[in-house]
Amino acid sequence: MLRQIEGSQGIAEAVALCRPQVVCAYPITPQTHIVEGVGALVKTGALENCEFINVESEFAALSVAIGASAVGARSYTATASQGLLFMAEAVYNAAGLGLPIVMTVGNRAIGAPINIWNDHSDSMALKDAGWIQLYAETNQEAADLHIQAFRLAEELSCPVMVCVDGFILTHAYERLDIPTQEQVDAYLPPFEPVQQLDTDNPYSIGAMVGPEAFTEVRYLAHQKQVDALEVIPRIAAEFETAFGRVAGGLVRPYRCEDAETIVVALGSVNGTIKDVVDAERAAGSRIGSVTIGSFRPFPLAELHDLLAGAKRVVCVEKALAPGLGGILASNVRMALRGETMPVLTVIAGLGGRPITRASLTDVFRRAAIEALDDVTFLDLNREVVGEQIARAAGMRESGPIAENLLRALNPGLVHRVSPNEDANQ
Repeated sequence: MLRQIEGSQGIAEAVALCRPQVVCAYPITPQTHIVEGVGALVKTGALENCEFINVESEFAALSVAIGASAVGARSYTATASQGLLFMAEAVYNAAGLGLPIVMTVGNRAIGAPINIWNDHSDSMALKDAGWIQLYAETNQEAADLHIQAFRLAEELSCPVMVCVDGFILTHAYERLDIPTQEQVDAYLPPFEPVQQLDTDNPYSIGAMVGPEAFTEVRYLAHQKQVDALEVIPRIAAEFETAFGRVAGGLVRPYRCEDAETIVVALGSVNGTIKDVVDAERAAGSRIGSVTIGSFRPFPLAELHDLLAGAKRVVCVEKALAPGLGGILASNVRMALRGETMPVLTVIAGLGGRPITRASLTDVFRRAAIEALDDVTFLDLNREVVGEQIARAAGMRESGPIAENLLRALNPGLVHRVSPNEDANQ
């Protein structure tokens, strides 16, 4: 059914159609509307046979989901930003125990300084915890990926994180096709756990494992990710057959057939990138793009096949590995081992900064003439950065960086003068 609906509400309704039995909720911007939406569906009876549990923290939310999943309940939760980091221990535990929990991450920047807007710092911080990570490009895909995520998690007995750009998607109103309960039931079979705590057949889950078996346990977790490289495209193809639209998968190429420059990215920015690709194609540039649908497992072989014919690759990414540059770019370079083309990083959209078509056009054109640095910070204000570097070099007590930058951008702000700073500055 086509409806004009907020992204978070669309996700909530898609989750409810999957018939979760336990939903653990703790609010944190920008995912709060999702669990509120699921809670409302439980309260009205639209979602039956579901225990909606309000907990005291994000750590508790995932811990309760772990307990629920261990006794055989289809379990769901959602979080964002510092909330994801707060539950980090439980994130690793859920994966290590092989529990098929589905969790939405409303992607948001990590402090300090405090920032509530979108980037991918949160999910990237836990990229190697053992969860499958799927990234949504649109709100329609965000809703559809949750339906696929429960099937994927339960087929592999592995937790799945669905990453949705905070505010850009979670709070945007768009026309979504919300499927019927009958459609979802036909696609998603009832949950049959591969492990389940049962007093009539007692055994331990999460026992101590020493050096004699720990490597083998970790290897089997790795093998699940490898297996997911075949399962993800299969269930995406079956979803397309059942629902009549494309969603998910490992990679999605766009105008790559003869491209000399190929742009690679995760999430909602791919829409803007495709607009730029279309405009540059019209101007005669041979450029294309690849949307990464699954960041974990990372589609090394599929990406290699798509990129091998290009002269250069530009990774546009909303996260930063300080001192290194691009996280996505590092993974792309692994996919291109043995190839000689440069893999360039464009760090963009940190803390919610707009990523404009004009700025992307500029960096893609510079890349095409070999004038783009290995790591580029899109729309970086070099003037205020230079002032801060000079300030720090000129005085020991140079003050907090974030506040200094805000003062430089807003000269009217009242600030405390350092004892070593000229009060007339």
